[in-house]
Amino acid sequence: MRSEARTDPYDAMLLVSFGGPEGPDDVLPFLENVTRGRDVPRERLAEVGEHYLGFGGVSPINAQNRALVAALGADLRAHGLDLPVYWGNRNWAPYLTDTFRDMADAGVRRVLALLTSAYSSYPGCRLYRENLAEAAAPLGARAPVVDRVRHYFNHPGFVEPMVAHTVAALGELPEQARDGARLVFVTHSIPVTTADTSGPVGGAYVAEHQEVARLVGGGVAAATGRDRSLSLAYCSRSGSLSQPWLEPDVNAHLADLAAAGAPAVVLVPIGFVSDHMEVRYDLDTEAARTASRLGLPCARAATVGTAPAFVAAVRELVLERAAVVRGDQPVRRSLGELGPSHDICPAGCCPNPRDPDRPALCGTA
Repeated sequence: MRSEARTDPYDAMLLVSFGGPEGPDDVLPFLENVTRGRDVPRERLAEVGEHYLGFGGVSPINAQNRALVAALGADLRAHGLDLPVYWGNRNWAPYLTDTFRDMADAGVRRVLALLTSAYSSYPGCRLYRENLAEAAAPLGARAPVVDRVRHYFNHPGFVEPMVAHTVAALGELPEQARDGARLVFVTHSIPVTTADTSGPVGGAYVAEHQEVARLVGGGVAAATGRDRSLSLAYCSRSGSLSQPWLEPDVNAHLADLAAAGAPAVVLVPIGFVSDHMEVRYDLDTEAARTASRLGLPCARAATVGTAPAFVAAVRELVLERAAVVRGDQPVRRSLGELGPSHDICPAGCCPNPRDPDRPALCGTA
């Protein structure tokens, strides 16, 4: 029996992600893809490569994306929605170029993309839109038109699993340290200038993360009956030391908290959809080592991953955007003060820092 819910005019969904190596021989070629055009010294690539080699040269991100594709497909089918789910990466197989060719060969004419980045920024949105345009270009008139679901950082289906995972992480701390434990929300650092120009009016990247930190912190307080001190920290800085990036670094922040007498910390990776390398190495390895050296009890909350509430939220966002394109009036759910994000990125939103006048060129702009 077909659901009354409608996904037209879309005839496919596309999960768009970063990609990662799947073996030791993949590590350096993958990092060369990531840094192409940025003149990063090979010794720096080798240094970063050691992070991956410590995990057998395998990033967890591809396996996690396979799991998300399977979960999304199963959820859509369970609700009577016939919408195939494709997957393409920016930096490793399956490459977006190959996925676009597969979609075109299958007769897909209009596709709705889900980016595995919930926030406004050049690297987390605009760059993906540029990648989508580049992948579609060789196909000419055969290329599917691409839209994207709106930014979902404040959708209940993203926030509520983070609340549950943070409460679970608090339970992993020593009992005597739980009541005073600090919540440290963590996301990927980006250049300050890029953060300042994110979103339609600038500054969205930090504002959106601060909103999620407040929402998750409030949910945890309601669940545990105790307000907690909240802070936002950053990880995975990769740029020149001469260029200011968002701070504080999570390791420096842990040192400051320990010096201030914090009894324990829960790291909450709100900037990441899944437990990929920035989480497994930067938090589970490096930050955990820092906390241990400081004698600071530390637990890490899980990311949303394939939490049923998140998978259901993606379906809701698909139906919402399809309704918008058809001219219907969907319910647009969000939490907090910022409200639902825009459906179509304004022309000057999150400009390319190396080429500010470059258009995004795809159907998401």
